[in-house]
Amino acid sequence: MEFIGFALIILISAAVAATISGLRNDGRGHTPPVRSENEWSALDLPSVNYTMRIF
Repeated sequence: MEFIGFALIILISAAVAATISGLRNDGRGHTPPVRSENEWSALDLPSVNYTMRIF
């Protein structure tokens, strides 16, 4: 019984340590900054019904 409790404590502390480590290292060097170089355009924004555009 003591062995199961000891293994459970080690498993919980390893999970907590992995969670903290994952949260601290999340996103470092993986998320590029957002830069807008081109002007925004709506390209194909419909001003009429889609069915009317086909004809």
